Amino acid sequence: MKMRWVCAAALTMVLGNAANAETTPVPGTPPHPAAFAATPSILHAGKLLAVPGERPMEQATIIVGGDGRINSVRQGYFDAAGLGLPANTAVIDLKTKFVLPGFMDMHVHLSSGGAARSPMTRLRQGPEYYAVNAYANGYRTLMAGFTTVRDLGSPGDSMFGLRDAIRDGIVAGPKIIAAGEGISPTNGHADAHGLRRDLMEAQIRPGVCDGADDCRRAVRNAIKYGANVIKVHVTGGVLDESDAGTGQQFTQEELEAIVEAGHAMGRKVTTHAHGKAGIDAAVRAGYDSIEHAMWADEESLKLMKQRGTWLVPTVWPITWVGDTPEKVRQGPFKDLAPNSLAKLYQLGDQPKKLVRMAIRLGVNIALGTDNGIAPHGTNGYEMLEYVEAGMTPMEALKTGTVNAAMAGGVPDRGKIAPGLAADIIALDADPLQDIRAVLDVDFVMRDGIVFKQAGKGVSE
Repeated sequence: MKMRWVCAAALTMVLGNAANAETTPVPGTPPHPAAFAATPSILHAGKLLAVPGERPMEQATIIVGGDGRINSVRQGYFDAAGLGLPANTAVIDLKTKFVLPGFMDMHVHLSSGGAARSPMTRLRQGPEYYAVNAYANGYRTLMAGFTTVRDLGSPGDSMFGLRDAIRDGIVAGPKIIAAGEGISPTNGHADAHGLRRDLMEAQIRPGVCDGADDCRRAVRNAIKYGANVIKVHVTGGVLDESDAGTGQQFTQEELEAIVEAGHAMGRKVTTHAHGKAGIDAAVRAGYDSIEHAMWADEESLKLMKQRGTWLVPTVWPITWVGDTPEKVRQGPFKDLAPNSLAKLYQLGDQPKKLVRMAIRLGVNIALGTDNGIAPHGTNGYEMLEYVEAGMTPMEALKTGTVNAAMAGGVPDRGKIAPGLAADIIALDADPLQDIRAVLDVDFVMRDGIVFKQAGKGVSE
């Protein structure tokens, strides 16, 4: 009896220890979720437009390193052994696809649109709310093949936090060139309108400035707190509720102080501008690009061409909103405030006329949509507008790749070439034959990380 009791006790102890070994976790397990990170990979492209504007290559291999950059591009299909790479290097089959650099949009507002369209939301919600909205909108934009965007206006520091979270691999999204709050004169386009005095005074508007010295301060502060680019409002705008019109609102002295301060700290300076006088003043002051430029005439565009100023024309939202009063009255902005609606009626199809004239005169054009007005993820429609206005499909593709990289001051992207970021997309059809192919993006890689494959988002 005593021996059986000892054996039973010993067996219980052994089984207990085994059970504890299985249930007691090793320190550090389970691990925290890993950040998105690049892995070495080999891409086989059926047709490769490595540099928009140059001849496409049939049957090409792209080698991507673990640092998220392109190692080399070769004619023909190579496997890991033929390239001297480890046997387990990932091979991505895009042999039936049209492959090209990731698209770039030089004018978006990720924090706007979607569920956060009401201006009254800003009185109820803080920057954190807008950062989450921007994340959702940014993801849609990435899935549409846009691997870099320039966000030209967002509340507080919301866009800086999202930009950095994407950079660090915490969330999926396009790389963001962020402006933060825009620079505006008092009662200008980026100042608050349509509210009673105490509510307007309660809103923090760090970019509002008056006088050259005050404007230098606003620019330097914007850079201090995270701005990659300086966004200025030289003229009034259409969608604000002011009755001050869309003409020039900053003085020439203020405009020059802003651009000097931005350039001195290594930032591109771009401006929202509608009226001709404001456009011409900004070009003379040395601004890097003009956003919208709705009422530019031939003289304005020739001056831009002479100075090398980029035009970011934002045509697509006009089609989406409606380019005639009749279409506007049936469209999504039919309930705008009367002052804004009157300006929208006056605008009409002027953006379409502008881009046709700019194409004819040979002005440098970089793609920008102003999405946040039109839905995020529809950015590719801007290229359709350019083709409709007279560009070839190749020229339209350049606006959203090599041109956008130059206009945005980001020379490490816009092409598929050794040493550049592995921002690569694949389409189901050839956009050189039909530009509408840009609307059907099958594959998205950003910085060597696959975010979309076989037409579906990749979450891990």
